[in-house]
Amino acid sequence: MTNTSIPTEISRQVCLARATIERHLDTALLAIHLFGSALDGGLKPHSDIDLLVTVTGRLDEPLRRALMQDLLAVSAPPGSAAPWRPLEVTVVVRRELVPWRYPPRRELQFGEWLRQDLAAGVFEPPGPDHDLAILLTKARQHSLALSGPPAEALFDPVPQRDFSAALRDTVAQWNTEADWEGDERNIILALARVWYSAATGRIAPKDVAAAWLLERLPAEHRPVLSSARAAYLGADEDAGPAGADRIAAFIRFARSGIERLLAAPPGA
Repeated sequence: MTNTSIPTEISRQVCLARATIERHLDTALLAIHLFGSALDGGLKPHSDIDLLVTVTGRLDEPLRRALMQDLLAVSAPPGSAAPWRPLEVTVVVRRELVPWRYPPRRELQFGEWLRQDLAAGVFEPPGPDHDLAILLTKARQHSLALSGPPAEALFDPVPQRDFSAALRDTVAQWNTEADWEGDERNIILALARVWYSAATGRIAPKDVAAAWLLERLPAEHRPVLSSARAAYLGADEDAGPAGADRIAAFIRFARSGIERLLAAPPGA
């Protein structure tokens, strides 16, 4: 299921987030795009609201900090009783992405996983972010311009070699238990999405990618992914995936499968 308009349940929050962004960025703002599960596949119980913000030039540090602090007021932690959802806001400078080069540079990212750091005055600096290759591909594939031109008119296509490099760099982040502890469900589902993209060249919602992979997994790895998918869809909230050993085994198996696909010659 895809939408071409803002879902009613998040329209007020999106409006407030947009107003916050416009107030801070003013004439530096080129575009705001809504993308992700709000448009593709439908919002799930813990889905973020994904916004891509494009600006004309780099932001000074006081402006970056003020924007992130104010976004806290129009976002809510996942699973909270608040009527609002978590925001994930990515800010990019267009001239640093067009013409395209890899790795791309991110100007700012806001997300609920940063709430404690932001409240404590700790702010991530701008820097390279391989994930932008995937994010921009998603935005060009399907997004809604809240202001400015469509994403496909604003950004160049990401070459396949760089899309594959971003998938490879994503899975390379998860090596030991310390890399996924406390975020197991999200990483299990992220691996399913990466595997789907490595195999098909397309991007799918988490639950769709997980369903695709469940049909292809050996039996011993299915319970871990099945449980993560059920929790994402709002079922079995208290029943996390199997124990740490089985989670580690799934992650290692998925990494190996993805890396084999990405290492294969095109058309193999």
